Amino acid sequence: MLRRLQPRSAGTKGPGATTEATLEASSRPHPSASVDSQASTKPLLRWDEVPDDFVECFILSGYRRLPCTVQECLASVLKPTNETLNFWTHFIPLLLFLSKFCRLFFLSGRDVPFHHPWLLPLWCYASGVLLTFAMSCTAHVFSCLSLRLRAAFFYLDYASISYYGFGSTVAYYYYLLPGLSLLDARVMTPYVQQRLGWHVDCTRLIAAYRALVLPVAFVLAVACTVACCKSRTDWCSYPFALRTFVFVMPLSMACPIMLESWLFDLRGENPTLFVHFYRRYFWLVVAAFFNVSKIPERIQPGLFDIIGHSHQLFHIFTFLSIYDQVYYVEEGLRQFLKEPPAAPTFSGTVGYMLLLVICLGLVIKKFLNSSEFSSKK
Repeated sequence: MLRRLQPRSAGTKGPGATTEATLEASSRPHPSASVDSQASTKPLLRWDEVPDDFVECFILSGYRRLPCTVQECLASVLKPTNETLNFWTHFIPLLLFLSKFCRLFFLSGRDVPFHHPWLLPLWCYASGVLLTFAMSCTAHVFSCLSLRLRAAFFYLDYASISYYGFGSTVAYYYYLLPGLSLLDARVMTPYVQQRLGWHVDCTRLIAAYRALVLPVAFVLAVACTVACCKSRTDWCSYPFALRTFVFVMPLSMACPIMLESWLFDLRGENPTLFVHFYRRYFWLVVAAFFNVSKIPERIQPGLFDIIGHSHQLFHIFTFLSIYDQVYYVEEGLRQFLKEPPAAPTFSGTVGYMLLLVICLGLVIKKFLNSSEFSSKK
């Protein structure tokens, strides 16, 4: 996932202090054709040779020139720039997950055809996973086409993560939550009476949760995208921390699984879900640590410009987290198909996803057309 760049100013944890003259020089437009042709022969630039908005924290070299052509952007994935491994650490997982979902939909050997309503939640989830990795790859490759396109790719990257988060909730809602004792009133009502002494009928509470979980997740997806787009503005001092926190919020929709493991014997009843669920969150914590701390490049600026900087590690651990998630979603699908309840509806699955696409598109359009962005060109 692509990162927002912090301005070089006092108090900013960037490559180092910068004089006003350097700032002014770094923000000037590129020279005309003759000088530009000379610049194109230089494969990598240093942090003080590119516009301020392109400088990554503690990354001193490996920058591509601005603007690049589409051909130059594509060719750069085979050159040692500071974006090369950002691309490959999500492009390879994209191919792996594409192969995985093709097998699930078309080569699984099940009697359920790929277009069956029972698989609609899986389509929503698969589209979210694949779109997230595809958008991340696209953003890292083409972010140096122009300043406006760079901003657009940032916004699309944030939107794709929100889309994936909601797609995950749809899959949880249909494949995982129905199997939880926590959401079964026949189990919870006597459990509450026995453990807490409360004579409460949990039927209405559980029904209310089931009715609200998708609308709340939908609102969170839109709100997270707005917050992350706003984090690119000057008012945000800690954009990486803000975005990490914001994208943790939709993960709260998986709280019933965590509560199930605390209140009931989830490890014994569904060991696959238990192991992969908690391992997924371990990978997410590690990924968040690297994304916020900027380690190891913070410790030795310039040493990890091409290989080993925090964003590459962030990509690797987010891939591992989604890999574990795919594993237990697939297991949930198997359990669902053994005794399927009412078939998921189009409006409750794909309809929600299409509406989310429209809302996220409007959010991106608003930020691209805002005067705040125009003033930063």
